[in-house]
Amino acid sequence: MKQVFTLLLILLNTLAFSQKRNLFWEISTDGSITWKVKKSLVHSDHVEMSGLNISSIITYGVDKNGELIDHKKLVFPMLRTIPNNTHASLTHIYNGDEQPMFKVNGETVKEFPVMFNQKGILSVKSSTNFGIEIERTIFPSVNKAALFEIFKIRNTASKSCNLSVDFLPTQVITPGDKGVYGEYFIQVELKGAGIYTLPPSGEVSLKMIYSGRKACEQPYKYSPEYEFLKREKFIDGLSENLVLDTPNDTIDEEFAFAKIRATESIYDTKGGLMHGPGGGAYYAAIWANDQAEYVNPFFPFLGNLNGNESTINSFRHFARYMNSEFNPIPSSIIAEGIDFWNGAGDRGDQAMIAYGASRFALAYGSPEIAKELWPLISWCIQYLETKKSDAGIIASDSDELEGRFPAGDYNLSTNTLAYGAYISASNLAVELGKSDTAKVLIQRAADLKLAIESYFGANVQGFNTYRYYKGNDKLRSWICLPLTMGVFDRKDETIKALLSPYLWTENGILTEAGSETFWDRSTLYAFRGLFNAGATEQLMPYLSFYSGQRLLGNHVPYPVEAWPEGDQRHLSAESGLYCRVITEGLFGITPVGLNKFTILPRLPEGWGFMKLKQINAFGKTFDIELTRRGRNVEMQVISSGKSILKTKLAENTPVTVVL
Repeated sequence: MKQVFTLLLILLNTLAFSQKRNLFWEISTDGSITWKVKKSLVHSDHVEMSGLNISSIITYGVDKNGELIDHKKLVFPMLRTIPNNTHASLTHIYNGDEQPMFKVNGETVKEFPVMFNQKGILSVKSSTNFGIEIERTIFPSVNKAALFEIFKIRNTASKSCNLSVDFLPTQVITPGDKGVYGEYFIQVELKGAGIYTLPPSGEVSLKMIYSGRKACEQPYKYSPEYEFLKREKFIDGLSENLVLDTPNDTIDEEFAFAKIRATESIYDTKGGLMHGPGGGAYYAAIWANDQAEYVNPFFPFLGNLNGNESTINSFRHFARYMNSEFNPIPSSIIAEGIDFWNGAGDRGDQAMIAYGASRFALAYGSPEIAKELWPLISWCIQYLETKKSDAGIIASDSDELEGRFPAGDYNLSTNTLAYGAYISASNLAVELGKSDTAKVLIQRAADLKLAIESYFGANVQGFNTYRYYKGNDKLRSWICLPLTMGVFDRKDETIKALLSPYLWTENGILTEAGSETFWDRSTLYAFRGLFNAGATEQLMPYLSFYSGQRLLGNHVPYPVEAWPEGDQRHLSAESGLYCRVITEGLFGITPVGLNKFTILPRLPEGWGFMKLKQINAFGKTFDIELTRRGRNVEMQVISSGKSILKTKLAENTPVTVVL
């Protein structure tokens, strides 16, 4: 009876969120997304776009008068302010006062947006009150501290008109005693201001440049057209690698968009390339969760040069803090690598680093890098052993939520990540010829798995799943973590709990039952874990709904950090986690060697095929193709145009692939 009731609740929940789906955007034929503005609609949104030396958060939309909203928050990560802490990136906000004024025949032009479009570049088309059409294209430089806004103004009337473009260049000089490198110049300039006579169908192009620099640096002569082509090439390059092809175009496109956000948020600091979360707050710094645990294991599959380099560089930074006393490595290395933050104590950071570094090393496929990372992985595992209780459970001061919700002295997250770290580190040890160490790690993993079941296994709110810490009596989102690590002892009840109304909402999974707080990172971990556990048919409506909301809903186009905290910022590593839902969840790829992985794909019943093309892991480039043939599913692995494996899949049976 209880099972019937639970399934009924899940069904009602599914119906509820399918009815609430409100999509503003649609997928265009070129893979971008387009919002065709309806009359009388008032709506605004914000999106982050980044390059090696700048990040921009663009707020855009339509106000109550139907006019364009175009505000910008610019962040210059390498223009450091004082105190030089986590949040010391120079920031400046423009609310539209810096924009040029357009006049037609002496009358001020008002812009009424009719269409927005984006895929790593934001475009706006507007009609006006005076027979001209304005198109704006907004994007950051790939490698310079600049943002560009290109205008195309067309005369759509049947008569010629006089167009005047009035613009006053602006420059902000910051106080010298507030900058690590002294004064900074932030300036806005426009190429093309003046007076034009536009014949019918005539057009004029203007280029606006927002830039920042140190006072000691000479002004740079930007070419916005060249910068546009570089940004376009960057996006096209990501589109050509790790390509998802399924019958669900929404999931395909959200995956394509997530690759952009996961990769663009890398900054060229004096400490080397550093992947940063972004969000207007977190730059030129790395974290043990966002970088080491979330996004670093993804980059080998994409094969992006900057992504892999930033990953290796991050582990080198963490390794600087190894010590013989086994004091914890800081949670975050900040300020371009010269300082650190550990304000929440040990959050389970050593488990995060050991897990992420071992998974990355295996997937990256380089023996040299594997040897370089091994001392860090080994040190973190030794640290974890020093934190074990008599019951075999690993202690930590908090978890990645840093005290926002209770975690006790021993939490499920730290211990499950440690279990995953032991497994992957043992595989890596085999590759490095350390067979005795591998045996020890496998035994530790087995012991920890038993300890997790004994200590955390519990009935919580009617589900035989996991308590998050001793005394915890409310369901928590991170009960999904054992599923992501292949621990399925309580999978049936955990699946029901995750998809029950206690945790699932239209915004994803709640951090704690009864709260209003959600973090996309736990939702995305849950999706991966549910695929790993074989709950494909139960999961697909949720994944499809989530993907539609994030790609096409009222806040697009990427996974977000959280709510109510941070105004649902587009933090970069969450997009990496979405990609891992596909690579490690839907396709079930688990690295087990430098040229070897296991795969347990989950082809949904309604799909006849799915493909993941141009995978760049394990030192090779290859495709994986799944095809449904009657009751059977056939898998083919193709490399260099040749089929290296072709087999029929047995249910719930992984296949080992050697490249």
